Amino acid sequence: MKFLVSFFAFLVLASSCAFADGGRAGSKVSLDWSNACITVSDKDIEGIMPEVEAARRLMEEGKCQGSDYLGWIDLPETIPDSLVDDIESVAETIRSEGDVLVVIGIGGSYLGARAAISALKGQFANELALRDGNDVAVYFSGCDMSSDSLASLLRLIKGRRVFVNVISKSGTTTEPAIALRILYDAVKAEVGEENARKRFIATTDGKKGALRELAVKEGWKTFVVPDDVGGRFSVLTPVGLLPMAAAGIDVREMLEGAKAARIEAKSDDPRMSAACMYAAVRNALHRKGKKIEILADFDPNLHYFGEWWKQLYGESEGKENKGIYPDSLDYSTDLHSMGQYVQQGERILMETFLDVENSGSRIEVPDWPGDLDGLEYLEGKTLHHVCRTALRGTAEAHREGGVPNMEFRIPEMNEYYLGYMFYTFEYACGVSGCMLGVNPFNQPGVEAYKSNMFRLLGKPARKK
Repeated sequence: MKFLVSFFAFLVLASSCAFADGGRAGSKVSLDWSNACITVSDKDIEGIMPEVEAARRLMEEGKCQGSDYLGWIDLPETIPDSLVDDIESVAETIRSEGDVLVVIGIGGSYLGARAAISALKGQFANELALRDGNDVAVYFSGCDMSSDSLASLLRLIKGRRVFVNVISKSGTTTEPAIALRILYDAVKAEVGEENARKRFIATTDGKKGALRELAVKEGWKTFVVPDDVGGRFSVLTPVGLLPMAAAGIDVREMLEGAKAARIEAKSDDPRMSAACMYAAVRNALHRKGKKIEILADFDPNLHYFGEWWKQLYGESEGKENKGIYPDSLDYSTDLHSMGQYVQQGERILMETFLDVENSGSRIEVPDWPGDLDGLEYLEGKTLHHVCRTALRGTAEAHREGGVPNMEFRIPEMNEYYLGYMFYTFEYACGVSGCMLGVNPFNQPGVEAYKSNMFRLLGKPARKK
């Protein structure tokens, strides 16, 4: 894969700010932080770069906190072809013999796949799949404990050819474990016990755990969650790749994009890496009092990418009373709700925009006689052009309102560039967590609610 990166400067607001680029030759992802120059300067960034390089070196050498969970770092280059072949084979079985795939998982066990499917297939992919009958609808369960939600899913899938991919290292996490019990009984009631066994795939620990034991007992097809990859960094393992492939996504192309981001991230100069530059700018802004980062998109198909990003950064950085609080907004919808706060609320915000430069759909504003709605000036313009212009205007308005912001400019939303973005944000998260002095790869605080819930539900202590 030919790969190019570049780094250059230009004057904005009497301050020199920078781009960092990466991707395919002639068409690259770029990080533009010129609108952050109201708060941080080139001098600030140059001052923080030695810390970025030190954090990156710790991670690359396996000497950072949580180094037992660095298996994701080389994954785009080291994932075996045989594993991808196996994933594609099982996905083809699901696509040829099934109408619906239900993915059972919570947190990192589902967010990456859901983000990718929504980004690449669209928010109405399931409705189109069930209507047209030429694709597999992918639904997600085990990520809540709502009886109404699960009841609706059971009604929806009744009478359809259902496959289930349950994803859990242990098999004992409450939400997915409950969903598995209910869905297994439902599928078994529809097709019988013997046929149900052929419809379940477990993605779990390779050697131990309740789900591994159950899968072996029932004879389910299994995939392994690598021991050295934590859930929120698992999107490029079978955890994310199998549901994506079942949805018709080219996972090999996604891995190529991630591989390009990996090559860029380990460049000798961290200034050549969009991931390292992003970590540098967001931490420089944090030190200037920007405590909340908003990831903003202008496409509802990217809503779950924002959800994936929130878990990645919230669970990685939010420790020891440290960390940048991650939030996500879907513009232009949220410009009519949260937009007022972003524009004029407390000035503790920074913002990162996802700007997709080209759309696969061409819709033009039509000509209407009379111009009663005052939109004649937009006639003949594409909706995507109007949308991107709204992004430009929003970024400028927020900068003028005191919200420094950055833009990831993505040539188009396809498998390659989405894989690039997944890896770029993962790498930046690891670097940023190391810079904050926390372990980016554990999540000790997640257990607090579970302990209280188990006590209130009367869960007995396990016998040793």
